[in-house]
Amino acid sequence: MFSSTSLSLERAADLAKPPPPGQPHSVIVPGSKVEGRTAIYRHWRYPNELMTTLDPASADKIVLKITTAHDAFEAAVALTPNNRCLGYRPYDLVTKTFGQYQWEDYQTIQRRRANFGAGLVQLHERVGVTESKYGVGLWCQNRPEWQITDLACMSQGLYTVSIYDTLGPDTTEYIINHASLTCVVTSLNHVTTLLKLKPRLPSLKLIVVLDPLCAGELPGQSKGDLLNSLANDMGVTIHYIRDVEASGELSPRPYNPPKPEDIITINYTSGTTGDPKGVVLTHANSIAATNASLLIIGTSSNDVICSFLPLAHIYQRVGEHTALMVGAAIGYFHGNIAELVDDMKLVRPTIFSAVPRLYNRFGGVIKEATIKQPGFRGALSRHVVSTKLEALKNPTPGAATNKHALYDRIWSRRVVSAFGLDRCKTMVSGSAPLDPSLHQFLRAVFANHFLQGYGLTETYAVSLAQLEGDFSAGNCGAVVPTTEACLRDVPDMDYLSSDKPYPRGELLLRGSSLFREYYRNEAETSKAIDENGWFHTGDICSVDELGRFRIIDRVKNVLKLAQGEYISPERIENVYLANCGWINTAYVHGDSHQSFLVGIFGIAPDTFAAFAGKALEQTVDHTNLKKLQEVAQDVKVRKAALKELDKIARKNKFNSYERVRAIKLFVDPFTIENQLLTPTLKLKRPQTAKCYRDHLDKLYDEAIKEEEVNGKEKAKL
Repeated sequence: MFSSTSLSLERAADLAKPPPPGQPHSVIVPGSKVEGRTAIYRHWRYPNELMTTLDPASADKIVLKITTAHDAFEAAVALTPNNRCLGYRPYDLVTKTFGQYQWEDYQTIQRRRANFGAGLVQLHERVGVTESKYGVGLWCQNRPEWQITDLACMSQGLYTVSIYDTLGPDTTEYIINHASLTCVVTSLNHVTTLLKLKPRLPSLKLIVVLDPLCAGELPGQSKGDLLNSLANDMGVTIHYIRDVEASGELSPRPYNPPKPEDIITINYTSGTTGDPKGVVLTHANSIAATNASLLIIGTSSNDVICSFLPLAHIYQRVGEHTALMVGAAIGYFHGNIAELVDDMKLVRPTIFSAVPRLYNRFGGVIKEATIKQPGFRGALSRHVVSTKLEALKNPTPGAATNKHALYDRIWSRRVVSAFGLDRCKTMVSGSAPLDPSLHQFLRAVFANHFLQGYGLTETYAVSLAQLEGDFSAGNCGAVVPTTEACLRDVPDMDYLSSDKPYPRGELLLRGSSLFREYYRNEAETSKAIDENGWFHTGDICSVDELGRFRIIDRVKNVLKLAQGEYISPERIENVYLANCGWINTAYVHGDSHQSFLVGIFGIAPDTFAAFAGKALEQTVDHTNLKKLQEVAQDVKVRKAALKELDKIARKNKFNSYERVRAIKLFVDPFTIENQLLTPTLKLKRPQTAKCYRDHLDKLYDEAIKEEEVNGKEKAKL
């Protein structure tokens, strides 16, 4: 009955093969060029029409056609009922440690989601909600219950509304009110926040908690009793998820499966400015994106992924949709990103998705432990890496490779095992540009299919992706089969579709994974999607002769210095991050009335301690964060750091006005908690400039005085 899933996997494996060497990865649609923009580009396998699904059910007369994420999960359960599905590490209150992973299989998760879905509908009916379609808030860090809730809502034709786990109460209040949520499913630590906000949340009547509310206390003294005594006065009732599941099991109800056009989620953007926008995504969008992901990554029922990127963001969500469609296992990290590697060593993922900030960290740690080591270890590492990097540059079509029969066995496997990635066959970087030199270095180290992709919440995370066998760097690859793309002229920034050697302009996207609308925001929807159905991304791209797209700028994220030069700060930041092992985060700033740049940098404690110790000629303890912060302000250390950054700038051929002239170092200047990073670790530039305004002004004063002193000394000579 559900054999369409296995057929889809077979088709994906076949369609994922790259084109013959030298052939375009994205092809031009004949006759599609119009004034002011390029021709339309499509995936080389789909030049005539866009893919909506790999499922060949209608052609093969299979009983069930997979058209929704609900169908996809049910198909996976039918095929792989005993496969590991969702896993987590339980916390031991006695030893205060996290244990080994515990797993629930697909048929167990299916039963739990069916019961929880029925129980959620019952709760809503008790408080007077009788509609058949409505949203349920979902507010917690990544954990199995996140997916159980999402699957439960699908089973009854409902949809989830993600609330970011780390953003402040103002954002939470806005999302709950904007989406008119009656119920929020959440972890225990957020309950008090919801109750404090309740006077300003008129629609909220139900809170379902994912953590136990009772631990054997006397009646009336449990957490649940105490919280409910507060909540009842506010017109809210609090329930434990397992109790809701039990209620659904006692009073079962059949599935109320969604249709392809039904909403699967309203995913609020973690925007860097203004109120978040509610991106309305449908099951049809989900199936298109999931099938595109399946084709790009090749996920199978034998795969394991480690879930740590926020599920409130669509990037992680589509990866887990794909895993749940094919019967793969998802192991959730235990919540502390600083100890992520501990989880990865236990999960040993075969597919790994992350963001450049984490890959920058990996690269810095690996370089310090290998190619920067003295003696034989360093010499061997440098030889291995240089040999493999040369193989990546092989000019013969189809001959480039990042694999080596001997070095992968004796060197690469040992290096990557330190991250728990020794089984990893595919790695994905998204969310922001990955520095090309770092990309190639990590390809050489990990010896797997390491691709860079591009997507947005509005496109269900999937728009562009590098094809297997393509070892180019600095681009996001081809248009995916569900999408078509073109570039629009941006004349005020001198980006034109007529530019040589490659067309340049704003990236426009259209396809089967594109969102329906911004929820209750017609004005923003009409701004984003034009009359021809093109979504305007705001990202500036170029496209090469093979149809590979490269992000080169942002329509709004460009600095203009006093002398009239335009600067792309993110490009500069990425170069510094990729080439300086003791940097963890970076913010490059330019005022329009100044002719140069300054920077705020976050340090990586372990590698920075060694760097600072060398500058000060003393030992610096990397575990003493207070001392590290003091050391980071030392004049000698700052001068040594600026000198190091200047070397990197010169090596990468920065123009003089692109080099930072003064810097400030901090242990952790940009975090999600201080609201300077989005949940996907993108820097909020306007907020960062405002937060560090005093420091930036002092850095400019410092650099100007330094220039004056140097000028006087030169005059004396």
